[in-house]
Amino acid sequence: MTNKPSRPHPAASFHNFPSSLSVSDSLRVLLDSLSKEQLRNQELLVSLGFALRNFTNLSRFLELVPVVATRLIGVNGAVLVPFQDNGRLWREQIQVISADRCEELIRYLTAFEPGQSIGFGHDLDQVSAMDSLIKRHMSNVGLFSTSIVSRGRQRGRLYIFDSCGDLVWSDVHRKNLQFVADLTAVAIENDLIIQEVRQHEKVDRQLSIGAEIQAQLLPDSCPVIEGIQLSARCRPAFQVGGDYYDFMPTRPELIGKRRETGRWAFVIGDVMGKGVPAGLLMTMLRGMLRAEVLSGLPPDRILHDLNQLAQEDLDHSHRFVTLFYSDFDPRTRRLRYANAAHNPPLLWRSQERLVSRLDAPGLLIGLQAEAEYGCCEIILEPGDVLLYYTDGVTEASGITGDRFHESRLIRVLEESCNAHLNSQEILDFLFKRLDRFVGFDHHLEDDASMVVLKINDSLKLPILGTQRSQN
Repeated sequence: MTNKPSRPHPAASFHNFPSSLSVSDSLRVLLDSLSKEQLRNQELLVSLGFALRNFTNLSRFLELVPVVATRLIGVNGAVLVPFQDNGRLWREQIQVISADRCEELIRYLTAFEPGQSIGFGHDLDQVSAMDSLIKRHMSNVGLFSTSIVSRGRQRGRLYIFDSCGDLVWSDVHRKNLQFVADLTAVAIENDLIIQEVRQHEKVDRQLSIGAEIQAQLLPDSCPVIEGIQLSARCRPAFQVGGDYYDFMPTRPELIGKRRETGRWAFVIGDVMGKGVPAGLLMTMLRGMLRAEVLSGLPPDRILHDLNQLAQEDLDHSHRFVTLFYSDFDPRTRRLRYANAAHNPPLLWRSQERLVSRLDAPGLLIGLQAEAEYGCCEIILEPGDVLLYYTDGVTEASGITGDRFHESRLIRVLEESCNAHLNSQEILDFLFKRLDRFVGFDHHLEDDASMVVLKINDSLKLPILGTQRSQN
């Protein structure tokens, strides 16, 4: 929206100079006047650039924009109409400088109903309608407008006008006004980036708090259980992860030696997904599972009841959970277990020096309300090593793009067990090989957790009641 200039720039006219001056004197006065005007304009633009670098408050910067624009062009009115990121008119940030009609124009703009719709600023027809509104309100004055654009998006409109009549216009004026509009676009874009960074910082703080809470929910140390060594570690891909492992006494009222020789539950699980939602669901399941353990039921019944309890919550979240649940009696070395479609733990037999998988039939937790689970049991021998893990280990991607895979995990486990390492040394060895495979400068794509259980080599307890079997 622009009007053709109908009068020359005052500095370009010789009629204002005294008639007594010679032509050369008149030229000298004119050049001096133009030099002063150019210096003044440079100072105005420098002051706006300084404000852009130093103002942390966008409102203060936007207040300067119409002031600088009017002084650069030599007019008495300007209107700055910025848009929010969603395209709506940013009513709180509209800035107007005018000798008259100022309050009335602001009322017109704030009451402009199309401007309150999302995407208004990105619709050229709607912006043109606003131009027409301002032109009707500023009738009988010279008016010029330009867009405020950053990264290809309209961020607002800048209007200048002169109530004395038509605008005095030149290419220098156009460039100066566009420069002001571009600086304004940078200021608005910077503010949006700052707000986004602050939002990310807020989310990061919340994630940090969530990570601290989840870290406290995972055991900070392994319990002392007679005849075995336990070591565990979880390495989340994000601050908050969906992996879970736990060690729970089935009779928490026992203390001291009786607690060490009592039955213990060992569990490892994984919520499908990552981040905060997965972490929240696993926290919920932890509470449910701990309550179920106190019932003293066998593993298959505990998974069955847990599946029914969590069915509604998991169905609403459209997520499922894999879970391997086992309980261990130190007096008999009997391990009972049930599996809800989790990665089967790997068992290294010290006598045969071979690795096998512990598995049992069962569906994902949350998949089917009346799912049934199988229950198996096995007697562990002195020197045996049992490795619980999540799929973040076997699905880890290496530098070449290959996966770590179960077969590689078995080979690394066999190597560490044949070296007669203790449980913590085995765990460290496994993670070291995993890190070397992934690359020390790369992050895991998924949460990776491992729990190592080793029966003491010197343990020679009799096997009571149940023949050794492996399923």
